[in-house]
Order: sequence, then structure tokens, then C-alpha cells
Amino acid sequence: MRITRLGGSIAVLGMTAVLAACSSGTPGSTDTPTANTGPVALEFWCWGTSQKAKVEAFNKAHPNVQVNHTDVGGDRDTAAKLLTANRAGNAPDAACLEYETLPSMIVAGALADISAHTGDVKDAFSPEVWDLTSFDGAVYGVPQDVGPMVLVYNKKRFQELKIEPPATWQDFAKVAADVRKKDPEAYLTTFAPAEFGNFAGLAQQAGASWWQVQDQTWTVGIADQTSHEVADYWQGLIDKDLVKAQPLLTPEWNNQLNKGKILAWPSALWAPGVLYGVAEKQAGDWAIAPLPQWKEGDDRVAFQGGSALTVTKTSKNAAAAATFAKWMNTDKAAYDLQIEMGEYPASLAGQQAAGDSPPPKLTANQKDYWDVATKAAQRTIPHISWGPNVSTAKSAYEDAVSAALRDRTPLRDALTKTHNLVVEDMKTTGFKVTGP
Repeated sequence: MRITRLGGSIAVLGMTAVLAACSSGTPGSTDTPTANTGPVALEFWCWGTSQKAKVEAFNKAHPNVQVNHTDVGGDRDTAAKLLTANRAGNAPDAACLEYETLPSMIVAGALADISAHTGDVKDAFSPEVWDLTSFDGAVYGVPQDVGPMVLVYNKKRFQELKIEPPATWQDFAKVAADVRKKDPEAYLTTFAPAEFGNFAGLAQQAGASWWQVQDQTWTVGIADQTSHEVADYWQGLIDKDLVKAQPLLTPEWNNQLNKGKILAWPSALWAPGVLYGVAEKQAGDWAIAPLPQWKEGDDRVAFQGGSALTVTKTSKNAAAAATFAKWMNTDKAAYDLQIEMGEYPASLAGQQAAGDSPPPKLTANQKDYWDVATKAAQRTIPHISWGPNVSTAKSAYEDAVSAALRDRTPLRDALTKTHNLVVEDMKTTGFKVTGP
């Protein structure tokens, strides 16, 4: 198993209710550094297509605070390398991390509390988004982008097959069967074994809560009844050959996508940019629709992905790094670049600007793109908690689900195995966990 153990201890770090992930940051001092505080050099790790241009814009506007940007890989690579660098004492001043990764990095002692520098930007974000980086009165990052879930679909192929975007997951199954009947070489969508965040988002949409903490005691719900029911739903589609069980973004998958044989992706607002990167010739053919509902009339959705810009605990220029984090995620020049690159900004002003912009290239012909996107962002489920060992959960989930698909064993058993490994890891690390 590719299980990653956490460094640090909840007792040593005093991180008890901190990880509840449901309390707002306390407004701090607005006495943040400016460019006239003297020459400062910052090291910054972050992935993403907009980062290079944003950093260049920041450096141009702040000649006395210069940032060197390095892409060390996506969230998982960045988190792993940041932990190693933190232990060695040579971590960067700032780094991007996905929201679900923040609790484990806080427990590991890698991130600084920047609440004293962020009180002036708290209101630039919705409470639901600000909560993603705020824990028990401490602030550990400035939200950068968010990924409310939607259904991304090939509108051209839907029209050719005379099918409509499904409103509920029950309808989704019917449409999946219709696609297979009308084009035996095509599938409505893919069930990918490595998509931990995607499955978590669908389970959260259905009402699951995978981590909760109260009075220093954790409850883990990865294998709760709701999550098992979501697993059973996808199991039924796989068993009936109505969806394709395979990894995403492989050469084979990309080829099927370009041939119009994969018609949809229940994902997030960043997905059109990803698909455009592998299917440029389909620009304008795609659209987004509201994510199908588990219960008709309940249009709430979870976030899938999204990241924050954090300041490391070992930074010798934490105040300057916090100012950098705020500018990168609230300044008009910064969020305009995000929008241009197909990202959905976390800030309210950025989201407003996105609504006034053309849709992403993949969905260029969808006139109501931003209306659908904005509604999804407004209907996200608040106070979703992530646990202190999400990296362990990701690895365990991927291993267990991959084995289940290979061996044709139940997905619900893979969830139970993941749950047990996560609980075992938490107990070994020193957390108090209730239940099985």
C-alpha cells in the first residue's frame, strides 16, 4: 500500500478543535507589509497555468518584494515535498495546497497562522470559501480558486444522439443506458479509480461526512451508509457496462474523448480547461449543466478541488509572504489572469469578473455558462470537514478501488477497507477515534 504517515502529533501541536474545519478566522491586523518595507526575496511553490503570469504581474507591481516561482508538481507532489523541505528547514516562503490537504499540513507543523495579516481580506470571500482555510480562529491560507461541481458534457454529441443533460442521478443512469443503445462504442462517462476527490464530492453531495471532530474525538464516515449507497450506484452502472471503468487523461482515454466516445464528466468548474488541453478541436462543442441531484429538488453540491496560497511556518518573511498571498488572490490583475486561463477565482470580485467574461474555450458557445457556474458556486455545501490524514485516505482509496475494479469485487468493500486503514492510521498517529 502507498500509505503516507503524517509527521507531528495532535497533542504536540495543540490541534484539537482546530481541525473541525467549520469555524471562521478571526479578523486580524490590517498592518500588512507593503513594497516600501525593503527588498525581500520570496520562494513560492505552485502548480497551475496561471501562476507564472500572476507572479510576473506581482513582481512588476512590487519591485521591493520579488517572488521566484517553482512548479514542483500538483497538490500531492507539492505537499510531500513541502513536508520534506519543512523538516530540513529549507521550505519555500509560500506554497499552494488544495483545501483537503490543509489539515494534514497544519498537523505536521508546516504552515503559519497568518490571521494577523488577513483581516482586511476576509470579506473578499464568501463565508463558505473563507471557512476552507480557517480553523478555530486561525487562518492558514488565502483562498485561490474553487471547484464547485457541475456536469461537463459534449453538447454536440448529446444533440446528435437526441439526449438531454440528466437532472437527477436516476436520470443519469437512464441516459447512460440510452447512450450505449444509440452508440455501442460510446459511454456517457468514466468511473476512474484514482479520483478520490470526485467520489468524495459525490458522497458529500448525497449527505456523507467523512471526517468530524468534537471534544478532541474524531468520527470517520468513509464507509457510512450514504457512501456505501453511492458506491452501490456506481457499481450498478459498471456491472451493466453503462459507464467505462478506467483512468482519466491517459492516451487511451484522451483518444476516446477526441473521437466523441466519452460524452460527459461529472466534475468541477476547472474541468473545461483540462478537457480543452486534450481536445482542442472540440472547442465550442461542450457545455456545463447542474450536477445531477441525489434527491430531486436538492441542488446543493460539494467542492471538488480548489486551492489556497499558504505561508510556511519556517518563512523568515511571513508578513511579506502573506501580502503576496493576498494580492495573488484578491487583486484584479491576478484574478483576470486566472479567468483568462480558465480558473474560477475564489474571491467574490473575481467571480463577478468571471461572470462578465467569455466562457472557457471548450464551452465557448454556451451563453448561460456563467449563470450555471455562479449558481453552482452559490449552492455549495458549507462546513465540509477534511481529516488530518487525507493523503493516507487518497492512497488507500486508490489502491482499494483499483483492486476492486480489477478483481470485480464490490466497491462498497473497497470503501470499508479504505475506512479501516484511515482509522488505523489516525489511531497510530495519536488521534482519538470513536467507532469502528
